[in-house]
Amino acid sequence: MLFWDSTYFLYMIPAFLLVMLAQVWVNSTYRKWSQIRNLNQINGAEAAKRLLTYGNLHNVQLEGTPKQLGDHYDPRSQTLRLSPGVAQSQSVASLAIAAHEIGHALQDRQGYLPLRFRAALVPAVNIGSRLGLILIIVGLLIRGVFGTQMAWLGVGAFALGAFFSLATLPVELNASSRARALLADSGLIRSAEEKRGVDAMLNAAAFTYVAALAAAILQLLYWISLVSGGSRRRR
Repeated sequence: MLFWDSTYFLYMIPAFLLVMLAQVWVNSTYRKWSQIRNLNQINGAEAAKRLLTYGNLHNVQLEGTPKQLGDHYDPRSQTLRLSPGVAQSQSVASLAIAAHEIGHALQDRQGYLPLRFRAALVPAVNIGSRLGLILIIVGLLIRGVFGTQMAWLGVGAFALGAFFSLATLPVELNASSRARALLADSGLIRSAEEKRGVDAMLNAAAFTYVAALAAAILQLLYWISLVSGGSRRRR
């Protein structure tokens, strides 16, 4: 195939391994701490209600989502959605996940600039992710100055994805920091073991975003090498 060369695998195998490692880490950490009950013996939904009240987030609605580990906060509707495994479980893992998403709700209420910046990138990233590969392939096939310019435009579209991953990292790390403070200040974690479990969950989740950023950068570097190599061959 035209673009699936050995160079592609040199870039993307490390990216794939990083993403796979991140998923194994977060899944194994979740399995461990989802089996350990928190001392307050409250489930994720109850913890979320307490934290929303504690954080004066009375406007945030609490709903369910069927996807396992699909827990998220939607700033457009100001809705916190928890999966059944989190909402119904009295585990340490449920506390960490619910608190992390409420950290995003606090960011939203306070107008946290990195969160707003990331949200502003979403439309451009959605378009770029669909058009980037098309522009690169068509540009390299067309050849000439116009083809080269089109290919580099596709590279720019892929760069938006990497930039989005970079913008996501501080947002997620800040949400985790807020989650730790919320759980400690509200009294929902009371022991060293609970704190260790919360830290383990949040650290594993954070690594998934680091892996995603590394994968996006490696993919971008591959397309840069492909387009720049094609440009040199035409001279």
